[in-house]
Amino acid sequence: MLLNQMNIEKKRLLEDKKRERHWKKWGPYLADRQWGTVREDYSPDGAAWENVTHEDARSKAYRWGEEGIGGISDYKQKLCIAWAFWNGKDQIIKERLFGLTGNQGNHGEDVKELYYYLDSTPTHSYMKMLYKYPQQAFPYQQLLDENLRRGKKDLEYEILDTGIFDNDEYFDIFIEYAKNSEDDLVGRATIYNRSTEDAELTVMPTVWFRKTWFTGDEPFMPNLSLLNTRSIKAFSPKSGNYIFSFDQNPTIVFCDNETNREKLYHIGNQKKYLKDAINDFVVSGDKKHLNPKNTGTKAAAIYKLKIAAGQKAEVTFRMQHFEEENPLEIVDQIIQDKKQDADDFYGEIQSRVQDEELKMIQRQAYAGMMWTKQFYYYNVERWLEGDPGRYQPPQSRKLGRNSNWRHLQNYDIISMPDKWEYPWYAAWDLAFHCIPLARLDTEFAKDQLLVLLNDWYMHPNGQIPAYEWNFNDVNPPVHAYAVQRVYQIDKKANDGVGDQEFLERAFHKLMLNFTWWVNQKDEKGNNIFEGGFLGLDNISVFDRSHADKLFAKLEQADATSWMAMFSLNMLRISLDLCEFNLVYQHTATKFLEHFLYIAGAMNNISGENISLWNEEDQFFYDVLHPSGQQPMVMKVKSIVGIIPLFAVEPIREDLFENLPEFKKRLDFFFKEKPKLATLVSNWIHPGHDRRRLFSLLRGHRMKSVLKKMLDENEFLSPHGIRSLSKFHEKKPYYLQLNGSQFSVKYAPGESETTMFGGNSNWRGPIWFPINYLIIESLKKFDFYYGGNFSIEYPTGSGKYLTLDLIAKELSKRNISLFKKDKNGRRPIYADNEKMQHDPHFQNLILFYEYFHGDNGRGLGASHQTGWTGLVAEMIHKITKETHLSENVTTLFRS
Repeated sequence: MLLNQMNIEKKRLLEDKKRERHWKKWGPYLADRQWGTVREDYSPDGAAWENVTHEDARSKAYRWGEEGIGGISDYKQKLCIAWAFWNGKDQIIKERLFGLTGNQGNHGEDVKELYYYLDSTPTHSYMKMLYKYPQQAFPYQQLLDENLRRGKKDLEYEILDTGIFDNDEYFDIFIEYAKNSEDDLVGRATIYNRSTEDAELTVMPTVWFRKTWFTGDEPFMPNLSLLNTRSIKAFSPKSGNYIFSFDQNPTIVFCDNETNREKLYHIGNQKKYLKDAINDFVVSGDKKHLNPKNTGTKAAAIYKLKIAAGQKAEVTFRMQHFEEENPLEIVDQIIQDKKQDADDFYGEIQSRVQDEELKMIQRQAYAGMMWTKQFYYYNVERWLEGDPGRYQPPQSRKLGRNSNWRHLQNYDIISMPDKWEYPWYAAWDLAFHCIPLARLDTEFAKDQLLVLLNDWYMHPNGQIPAYEWNFNDVNPPVHAYAVQRVYQIDKKANDGVGDQEFLERAFHKLMLNFTWWVNQKDEKGNNIFEGGFLGLDNISVFDRSHADKLFAKLEQADATSWMAMFSLNMLRISLDLCEFNLVYQHTATKFLEHFLYIAGAMNNISGENISLWNEEDQFFYDVLHPSGQQPMVMKVKSIVGIIPLFAVEPIREDLFENLPEFKKRLDFFFKEKPKLATLVSNWIHPGHDRRRLFSLLRGHRMKSVLKKMLDENEFLSPHGIRSLSKFHEKKPYYLQLNGSQFSVKYAPGESETTMFGGNSNWRGPIWFPINYLIIESLKKFDFYYGGNFSIEYPTGSGKYLTLDLIAKELSKRNISLFKKDKNGRRPIYADNEKMQHDPHFQNLILFYEYFHGDNGRGLGASHQTGWTGLVAEMIHKITKETHLSENVTTLFRS
């Protein structure tokens, strides 16, 4: 697209890519929760949740990052901005989101607030979110007590359950940001009183510096100071001056971002002006820890508002590098212009989406993905050893969590799964985030995939770090899939020109990761993999990461299938790179061989005629090898047996017809190892549009797996594919091993076990990443068959559809979770009447971690826009292919 034809936001993205202007310098880079994280944990026992609590957070200066409500910062998080509020009845001001720790919630950690990300452009030139704040005292203790009382089989107790919103005694606080330039930014809070009575609210836009001065990172102290009654100057040696101008006539107060040691640890304070001083002044009038000289490293402009019933009030500030005579004169125009830019940008992105409700859902999904970017800082060496001049961490940590990741130094903006529940990157989550992100900002998506492959992230042995609670944990190897998918999206967006540098950089590091898998997770070198937990938490009968404690070895159908998929992804990337350099046909050969040997091993483990495919049930299962006993087939009907579908790649002949070495190797396998060749789809014979199919499953096995998957009595739910067959609702699976009994029963909602903390469940609910890969795999099969392969859908219905149409139907089922049904109800909100029908709630969408396997109710983390944001990609794909005709819309409502 020519520069003069681009909308303004696309021009900003291009300027940022070329480093002509740093449009992404400021963004929503604060966490929603910094307390309770591993990075802030300096305890001897690694009890991160208890080491820094929500109660501690207002008084403790953090070491590794910052948090806030509707918070933004510069990309290095030196200077931070967020909003705080006080309803006059709480014992503390509301400057961070409240939630339960992993040990307090009956289903693990859980935020207990109502907030929604509503809009954001990729450069954050315009952003909008909503926070709902009660006018009565916030029910902190009630939420804690009731959740502690409830057990694993009870629902979580949420803030709406307390009744505090029943009479509409709350404020809707809309927070907006708009950039006039890279360093000229407007912030506004628009507060609506939803009550029938007048109500008072204290609003505090707050500015502070992240504490870096005790580490040696900041040679000179940054400083905030009062310029006049309506403005603050923020100075740091590296960033220079920023001027904050506030509207109206607030009271501006100052303190320091310093720990109140006396309150937290009962020892003398080293500093006089402390982090919690603003809270103490607002709540109780205590000025003891405020700086009377109006200077410090933390400041707030305090507005005491009285808002009439049903009316609104506004608080506005502007941040600039230089002082102006009338800085607030044009703020309305700045906000209006940038909102129009956002509408123009998404108007183009959503040009094929005709259904207005789907537009709203997709735009909120994209907004959530933009808002969940976070500055992530973690230097493991320094975390283990301690900072110079500060108290030293306990010696026990040097042999504890993450102690073998001393090389890891993270200092980047990263897409988070959920900035409250998971305010740290997770490897396989991030891979899925990047697919819808690529529709908005391909450069950011590519950078995100490369960041985990950097030397200061990836372990020298080739392992990709999982997440900060345990970098050693093993996630499914989907990084190569995401790299190849984002490459193709980017290539199409650039008129068929692929980004060779991105693909090569990623490929070479992925080679190291592939080698790590082969060396570390294939213990006997038999091409059968034991990945362990693989991010599926409690999918198995027991904790798969510790099968050795049961004196047994587990051959995993899913780990092995993921590796077959990894092999095909690397094969495809090799062939794509051959467009630039024919030497990559040799790596294509390498990964073809890996794929074929894995396929062979799945059917005959170690030559012992033990197969992960069960002929009796026509399904894939894990195989357990107890010490000194015969192997046992673990007949659990779970997504473990569906994952072999993902190892599929249709490749056009023209990609390798000019690759003599690769073609020669193909011919060799066909002639010299025919048994191995026949285990996978018949890739010798071309299918539709001269495509060859590389797949673990040939026609019969594929049909058998799909028959179970599309059976409404097993995996197929009204809203997608379940993670465990409903068959196990009436017939749980039991295992007797070494004197202990284990079981798996269908549980469509929250986890009923304590395995992995019990904060997620893979024994029945619907998970978006798995559903997305199922849909994409069906489309790939259809690419090969060209619409000439049909299967019964649903199983037993007598109706047959092509694989492409089944993929569309599954997409519709997933999308229907968020869309109003014929009764005007969104499945995600189940029986919550306020969410369903209240005009100030019903069009606000939460993107949950996973969903009830029968009724679709949202479960787990409530802002997991990361991989649940894949719904935006599903809407993009289905509207691109069908333009959402009236018939399709009718199907959504049926």
